[in-house]
Amino acid sequence: MLRSELTNGSYAIGDRLPTERRISEQLSVSRSLVRDAMIMLEVEGIVDVRKGSGTYVLKLPQTVEAPHLETQDIGPFELLQARQLLESHIAAFAATMVTKADILRMRAALDQERKDIAANTGIYLADEEFHRSIALASQNSVLVEAVDHLWEMRKRSKMWARLHQRIFDRGYQKKWLDDHQAILTALQCRDPQQARQAMWQHLENVRLTLLELSDVDDPSFDAYLFNTDPLAEIQLSNNQPKGKRPQTKKSK
Repeated sequence: MLRSELTNGSYAIGDRLPTERRISEQLSVSRSLVRDAMIMLEVEGIVDVRKGSGTYVLKLPQTVEAPHLETQDIGPFELLQARQLLESHIAAFAATMVTKADILRMRAALDQERKDIAANTGIYLADEEFHRSIALASQNSVLVEAVDHLWEMRKRSKMWARLHQRIFDRGYQKKWLDDHQAILTALQCRDPQQARQAMWQHLENVRLTLLELSDVDDPSFDAYLFNTDPLAEIQLSNNQPKGKRPQTKKSK
């Protein structure tokens, strides 16, 4: 959102941006999330953070993006499969690297989720913040960037946006909040296997919800192409006695 404001001319080179506290209040997100965004913009050379003075615009983001980014629409089930494969393993690794500060950041995101759901404002930015906090707990900036990229793809998905309109109407957020708590508990216990399973199950619950709400006649519907756990199929095959092949259930 900050990059978008810079691109559309809300600020000029040399302008000072609002304080982290003001931005966090305007966007209803935590100051830690705003700080992470500022760090990203600073790394890109877009802003200059001057201690004791503020954050100043050094240059404006490029307004021309690659054409395929404007038109490409990733299906929600393809995206969920990628998130399951990546984020479940990130959660497992994060369980071995997590710090007290990481746990506090996740708790703050969960608290914000509860407030947003109770207020029924339609704002649900804390969901992304919670998932990103898990990536940050891995202490690996490449994994954080990978998770950020997946969320950006989700935001560009028109079909995902249509499905989420139905989700908000039916209150599935409360169920997913329980999933987030289970993930946090596993991370607090520093249990990699449980953290991986909790994240996998959470995204599986999201997948099943989207499947229930989907229009199967929609040309963008892609669930039948991405409705299995490929790693589970490989593991099942490896565990079978030689000469026998696993029986798999065919998609309807």
